[in-house]
Amino acid sequence: MRDLLIIGSGPAGMSASVYAKRANLDVLVAEKEYLGTGQIAESAQVDNYIGLVGKSGYELGEIFRQDAERLGVEFYEGTAIKIECGDGYWITRFYNGEAVESKTIVYAAGATHRKLGVPGEENFIGNGVSFCAYCDGSLYEDKIVAVVGGGDTALDDALYLSDIAKKVYLIHRRDEFRASENRVLKVKAKANIELILSATVSKIIGNDRVTAVLLANGSRLSIDGVFVAVGMIPESHLLKDIVQIDENGYVITDETGETNALGLFVAGDVRTKKLRQVVTAVSDGANAAISAVEYLKSK
Repeated sequence: MRDLLIIGSGPAGMSASVYAKRANLDVLVAEKEYLGTGQIAESAQVDNYIGLVGKSGYELGEIFRQDAERLGVEFYEGTAIKIECGDGYWITRFYNGEAVESKTIVYAAGATHRKLGVPGEENFIGNGVSFCAYCDGSLYEDKIVAVVGGGDTALDDALYLSDIAKKVYLIHRRDEFRASENRVLKVKAKANIELILSATVSKIIGNDRVTAVLLANGSRLSIDGVFVAVGMIPESHLLKDIVQIDENGYVITDETGETNALGLFVAGDVRTKKLRQVVTAVSDGANAAISAVEYLKSK
């Protein structure tokens, strides 16, 4: 039986593995894909992780993994499909029929960006299609970009990008925003943000990179990049009958990663928090691992 099973090999999972291994725990990291480094691998360039600014997301993920491997962290390739509580321990079952027993779990499966599902979107991810303004915004200095969405995140992205890009189109499918009124007023006050309301993107086009978006009404906007901000889908389905989850599907916990289920901790984008970035995921992983260490000591 393992001391700790970490589900997820992104920044949160890798950070947790390093802290757990340094605390001399018998730790295993379960990853869905061989040599997976999580969603960070999709970022063309990471400009906001101190000390490693300018690395691609893939490079940064590889560095995290190498740090874990140097400490002797073990990895297991498999997709978790069920988590069960045994008599004072946890049983995680995988798609291949195998199971892993562990005294504790750090669940760091993350969240996935909700996509538009339009032609061209998948083709240009990393080449003009982005899901993170704070990650990739610096690449669009003095350029023209579009933000798609109408919630707080979309408006925050538009405001952030308006200080970098020459022009920002904010495209929303309704004529009113779901975001807070304060954000709406700030957006309307920005001279270089143009609102495109009651409109939806029907296609993203380009050559090597994005050059334009087509709207359902037939109009075309020439742009250098498009930021999709239509929500996140937390990968919390395995925990829905085990821990407290909010109305948006995020696991309710603070920086300690502790949940209402003893011995089960959560880290990264899957938990309730305001900012979902590499730096906060790494912090979450460290906190969750230390919480697991303290829990095991108390037992």
